[in-house]
Amino acid sequence: MKKNKKLNYHKLFNNFLLYTFLCIGFVIMIFPFFWMLLSSVKPREELLGYPPRFYTLKPTLEYYKQLFTLIPMHRYLFNSLFVAVCVTITNLFLSSLAGYAFAKHKFPGKNILFLIILGSMMVPWQVNIIPSFIIVKKLGWLNSFYGLIIPAMVNAFGIFFMRQIISTIPDELIDAAHIDGCSEFFIFRKIILPLSKSGLATLAIFTFMSQWNNFVWPLIIIHKSEMRTVPLSLAVLNSQFGNNFGLLMAGSTVAIVPMLLAFVFLQRYFVKGIVFTGLKE
Repeated sequence: MKKNKKLNYHKLFNNFLLYTFLCIGFVIMIFPFFWMLLSSVKPREELLGYPPRFYTLKPTLEYYKQLFTLIPMHRYLFNSLFVAVCVTITNLFLSSLAGYAFAKHKFPGKNILFLIILGSMMVPWQVNIIPSFIIVKKLGWLNSFYGLIIPAMVNAFGIFFMRQIISTIPDELIDAAHIDGCSEFFIFRKIILPLSKSGLATLAIFTFMSQWNNFVWPLIIIHKSEMRTVPLSLAVLNSQFGNNFGLLMAGSTVAIVPMLLAFVFLQRYFVKGIVFTGLKE
């Protein structure tokens, strides 16, 4: 009995330490977001006051009104959302299609081609900027949605990720569908995609977040004001209204909301998808 009590006390103490460290880590991670949201609703006199306070006596939405008045923020939100959604949908479809081919089909040069795709993941993305810009310029896609969407429609990571997910699907299901006379696209649509929901949701989160936060590529190919995305609009705010901290915090808060919503709706599939791919190891 004494040994059991000691073990229980030891387990409780370890759990206490674990949850204490987790709570401290949570506070450290959430504090910048809390301060950003608080600063976006503080009046200017409170925002510049010293010492800073972790609350506000007179919350205001004035900075949010300024945000949509001084710049066409609604247009920038639409641009980013349109690009991120289009890239996410095309990447999910093309990556899952290629992943199905690599995971469940045999064709000449399959292993070599897959190694080339994996090898391309090791090439720094900066290397591709100049060739991509030249191609986009020659096609006349500067300052257009084509230039923002088409170069990002599919990537090596998405193909590798979906190949790992689809590899876990039993071959017997596909063989049974072939015996029933189902076409390959029918199998892909009715069997592969429904059984790959966790992987698709995880890849959707990764793709949407990367495109929503993409700054360098739009900065290179977009020169017209009406085609700017949210990251570019935040850069404009910083350059033109750098001393208006409340306005900058309001812009940052608006920019982060779509990513939070995407993660909230898809997070229940996120861990499951990570486990299936073996990325934890």
